[in-house]
Amino acid sequence: MTHGKIGLQMFNLKNKIAEIGIYETFRKIKDLGFSYVEISNIEMSNDNVTELRRASSAFGITIVSVSALLETFPGVPGESLTQDFDKIVNDCKQLGCNTIRIGMMPFHLIGHKDKIIAYIQEAETIAEQLAAHGIELHYHNHHIEFEKYDGKYLLEIMLNSTSKLGFELDVHWVQRGGENPIEIIKRFAGRISLLHLKDFRVGRIQAVEEDFKDISKFMYKFNNNIEFAELGLGNLDIKGIMETGLASGVKYFLVEQDDTYGKDPFDCLETSARYLRQLGYAELF
Repeated sequence: MTHGKIGLQMFNLKNKIAEIGIYETFRKIKDLGFSYVEISNIEMSNDNVTELRRASSAFGITIVSVSALLETFPGVPGESLTQDFDKIVNDCKQLGCNTIRIGMMPFHLIGHKDKIIAYIQEAETIAEQLAAHGIELHYHNHHIEFEKYDGKYLLEIMLNSTSKLGFELDVHWVQRGGENPIEIIKRFAGRISLLHLKDFRVGRIQAVEEDFKDISKFMYKFNNNIEFAELGLGNLDIKGIMETGLASGVKYFLVEQDDTYGKDPFDCLETSARYLRQLGYAELF
């Protein structure tokens, strides 16, 4: 099955946009061979929406999804679907985009099952309202959704509590949550149009003499050495993830790397794209 497409998540490029602007960033994206993008961490002002439309048209890049909060919360700025519904829908129509993704639940809900379920039910209601406009709503996971309640993952409870809401699985965060991404993709078949591709790497511990004088410093490094990796430079079965995703209805595989550890993000994207082509997926770009 080859109906899926490979694109990128623009979270990787937020600093590049600040440096060289939306238009030139899109030019570079096209130079790297990408034709599909997900918008994140870009203020959706009228000027920026206009520039996104201009750049996507100029370089033949399809905007497959945009990011929006369900509701605003401290520490994370942006528009929300509960307060800015009409404006966000209009942005999607201007950009030719039919998917909105929620990047994360509000921080203050973490650890509170009942509040999280109420939040997800609100997302389900919004998903039904968006469907009337031909727009899908997806929720993006991290590792916290693999906390268990009565023997079930929170993410499974969220899945079973909804029918309209889609899910944007992130394979790195699934792995960090202690599960096999391939098995989770199978469980979510039919409910995942979007999938984040990022590898999972055990980083080298750079211990120095000072770390052993206060063992807590060493242990901090020991317990925090998981890294986001370019595809092919980590431990995940990317080929298996791709094949399972294609069989499970994934429309867009979006390359993302939350931290590039000082490397140029364009170079990291080039490495990931080259690996996907080596695996035999050049026709999906």
